[in-house]
Formats: sequence, C-alpha cells, structure tokens
Amino acid sequence: MSRSWFSQPLETVAVWWRIERRDGVTLGFTSHDRDLDVAGLRHRSAPGMVPSAVRRSATFEADSAEIAGALSHDAINEADLAAGRFDGARVTMGLVDWETLDGETLFAGSIGSVGREGAQFSAELASVKQQLLREIVPRTSPACRAEFCGEGCTLSVARYTHEGVLSEIGGERQWVKVAGATSEDFAFGWLRPVDGGDAGVMLRIRAVEGGWLMLERPLAPESYAGLRVVLREGCDHTVSTCAQRFGNAVNFQGEPYLPGNDLLTRYPVAQG
Repeated sequence: MSRSWFSQPLETVAVWWRIERRDGVTLGFTSHDRDLDVAGLRHRSAPGMVPSAVRRSATFEADSAEIAGALSHDAINEADLAAGRFDGARVTMGLVDWETLDGETLFAGSIGSVGREGAQFSAELASVKQQLLREIVPRTSPACRAEFCGEGCTLSVARYTHEGVLSEIGGERQWVKVAGATSEDFAFGWLRPVDGGDAGVMLRIRAVEGGWLMLERPLAPESYAGLRVVLREGCDHTVSTCAQRFGNAVNFQGEPYLPGNDLLTRYPVAQG
C-alpha cells in the first residue's frame, strides 16, 4: 500500500514485530494497548517493548534497528534468552493502522546479538542487506568449510539423523547417554530434545567418551531419563574423514594440500 504515515496530528498507528525463531515458534507483538491480528498472526500487546529508530537507505549499506524492553511478557523470558532460542531468529517490523489493520513493513532481518541487564533486554537487529557483506570468494582453509549435510557437502540429512531416548543424565546435566548412540560418529554433531524445557533447541555435541555425549551446555533442570531426542551425526571437517568415513572427498570444501605460510620461511640446506 502507499500511505504517508504520521501526516496528521492524530494517527491510529502502532508498531508491530514478528519474530520467527529457528525452532519453529513464531511470535507477534505490537505497541498498541490491545492485541491485533496482522497478516494472519495474533500480535500480543507489549507496550513495554520499545523499538529504536529504524534506519533505511537506498544504498547497499546495511539498515539498522534495535528492540529493547522489560522481561515481563510471558513469551520472552530470561530462560529462553539464555538458552539461545532467539539467536538468529528472523525479525520483521512495521507499522499498522489499528482501526483498518492496513500495514507496511519497515524492516526485515534477523536477531544478531541479545544483551541482558537486570530485568531488561536489548536485541540488535541485522537487516537482510547484511547478506551483501558475505565474502563471494571463500578463503582457503585446510578444513572443510561446508556444514555437515549442508550446502556443498551433498550428504543425505536423513541418513545421518536419528531418533532416540535419553537413558541417563549426568555431569550436572551436561553429559547424557542416548540408547544406541554410543559411537564416536556423534562427536561434533548435535542433539535436539523433542520434549521438556529444551524442546526444539539444537545443542552441539562437543565430545563422546565411553558412550557419554558431552553437550555444549547443561540441559534444562526439568530434563529426565526417557526424554525423546533427535540426533545428528557429526564430522571433524578433515579430508581423511571425508574420504574414509563418507567417501565424499570429491565434494570436500577445503584445500588440505595447499602449502601454508611456513613455505615462505623455508630456505635451501646444503647436502653434507
């Protein structure tokens, strides 16, 4: 729609935010004093959330925006922020006429960093223009740059993803055992609980020792043996693993045999 916002002394205008988390949860908020249905989603009234000025330009420079507020809404709490549920979430922000529900999108991007200070939180937003800053030509690296089973890797996601049940929890909830998942192949993979306080959150597996999986952080306090989980095997991104374990060296996204900087320091040695 084409509308000149704030062109009159009195306007029936509110700000709305839509947050799409990586675990599939979508949340909507508005600065209005009652809930609004915008684009098929109920946007909850959150007058304590305050947007900063949204900066937009016609150049390739990234737009900027920020959201701050109190940890008072039941949809945004300290535990979820600490668990990283909002990290990397997609964010859309705009204006809406709360009488006609006509709206306009002002900003689209993702949550970069989330900060907390007491009962307050702030989220820095990165616009979609941030993608233009990506390096077109990748830097050389002895390790594979591709995400395991992701773009460039070509291996099947389904083949290396498994469903399981937690059989034991130890080490202050940071070490777990999953029935049937004792192989070293799960090192550097991830575990995603289906139930419980961490449902939907992807936790990296740092190491595998004696059948125990070491997670990047402890599970939620209410986690229990018998909890359903989804596991993805991992890869150490070396060419030997890619060739011997997966037979996928042809798709290796690295340069393991490229001479390093130490080649510049070499000098001829006389033969005795």
